[in-house]
This record gives sequence, C-alpha cells and structure tokens, in this order.
Amino acid sequence: MERLPSWIRQHLAALRALLVLTLVTGAIYPLLVTGVAQAVMNGDANGSLLQEGGKDVGSALIGQSFTDGDGNPIKKYFQSRPSAAGAGYDPTSTAASNLGPEDVLDTLPVPGAKDDEGNPDTGKQSLLTQVCARSKAVGELEGVSGARPFCTSDGVGAVLKVFPAVGTPTRVVSVNQACPAAPFVSLYQGVKVECGKPGEDYAAGRTVPVRGNARAVVPPDAVTASGSGLDPHISVAYAELQAPRVARERGLGLDTVRALIGRHITGRALGFMGEPGVNVLELNLALDRLKG
Repeated sequence: MERLPSWIRQHLAALRALLVLTLVTGAIYPLLVTGVAQAVMNGDANGSLLQEGGKDVGSALIGQSFTDGDGNPIKKYFQSRPSAAGAGYDPTSTAASNLGPEDVLDTLPVPGAKDDEGNPDTGKQSLLTQVCARSKAVGELEGVSGARPFCTSDGVGAVLKVFPAVGTPTRVVSVNQACPAAPFVSLYQGVKVECGKPGEDYAAGRTVPVRGNARAVVPPDAVTASGSGLDPHISVAYAELQAPRVARERGLGLDTVRALIGRHITGRALGFMGEPGVNVLELNLALDRLKG
C-alpha cells in the first residue's frame, strides 16, 4: 500500500470511510433505534393506533372527522376541530390554510359563470368568512349563539368597502354579502350601504372591517384549523360546549358525559407548553363503550 501513489491511497481511504459510515448510519444505527423503540415504546413506535372490536379505528396522534356521507356532523359524537389538510385530516397533505388575519374579502360567485375546469363558479371565501360560517354552524348545532366579532348574522365577514378611499364617503358596499342580501348595517357615516354585486371590482375602495358588539361563545378551536391540520385534540371549553348535545343524543346524564370528558383531558406538553386538551377519538370510543 505504501508503494501506491498518494492519490490512490486517498481514494481508498475515502472509500473505506464511506463503507463504514454507510454501515453505521444506514444499518446499525437505524436497527438499534428501531429495536429500542419497539422494546420500550411499542405502541408509540407503531403509530399510537387505537382499536375497537379487534380492528384499527384510528391513531391517537391524528384527528378525524365524525360526519355522515354528506359531511354533516353525527350528533351523538363529539366533533373535531376543522382541518385544512386535504379533504380533512389527510396525513399526506398536512398543512394549514396559510391565510392570515388580513384575509377578510370574499370573491363572490358569479351566477352562470364557470371556473377554469368548467365547473360552476363557487367563488372564494376569505378566512374571516370561513370562521364566521363555522361559528354560525357550531352555534346552530349546539343550540348557542354563533355570533362573534367582525361577523354578520348570516355568517360572513362584516366588511365594508368605502368609496372614495380617502375623504367623505359617497358609496359604501357590504362586499361579502351578495345581492339581494340585506347589508348588516343600513348606513355608514350617513351613506346607505349596498349589497355586494358578484363580479364587480371593489379594489379601489377602502376596506373597513366592522367589529360590532357580539361576544363569542363558540371557542376559537371550533372555528380555526391547527397548523398541521391533523390535531387530534380540542380544547376543554369546546368539549364542554358539546357535552349537552352528546348527552341528549345518547340518553345519558350530563354529569356522566362531563365526567368522561374529565377523564380524557391531557395536560400541557412538558407541563408548561400549550393548553390542556381532549383527544376526540379516544373520548368518542369511550362513549361507545359506555352506551351506544
């Protein structure tokens, strides 16, 4: 070996290092870690799967929807928070909506118009209107007020476009309420408020979100998706809000359902991160075991 040219010795040394590191990092280390994980935390290492009747029904780490074939909530079950991952809780499409608090203007659907794929134009809801619509729906489901700040009574963002953008208003439009809807306010600074006309361009106007005096009863996690879109938990407040409906639908005492919620509350991560939550799938499985 000493008689070989230095450049060949260097290449041979590099090849030996490559083979050794490939063996260590590509085989020995993964096998060691996998073996320890299987021996010490078998359930977590295999996806934290939950079973019912000998069948896998989901993972404690990934949320799922409890809806019927038409997407309507199944009333005897606790409902999960919204998800922006694919069609909902899709691990292959984990994502948030990436919409921020300034996303308040809807694109109203134009009657008779088609999108790029030839389907009827459905417009585009802003994040604000999504939140308002979800809050209204949750309020109707739970029998409470679905009102919240910056939302109209019909479940869209309470947003005005004021013309001109600077100076005394001469025209005001409730841009998220398509005609012939009645605007959520009749006057703004003495000017009659118009309903929004689909297809009309309001970009030149000044955007004015209107807070109103509503107090939100529906918790924030009932109307917003998590960052991953896969969160299996809801807040204790949202679980408590749903308890009367679930108790009524199952013929159970409210105290029984609330006690079950209490047994499924998980604490803060590491004792200080985040807020206590309730695993929806585990809670619903416990309900099914208690009484169908």
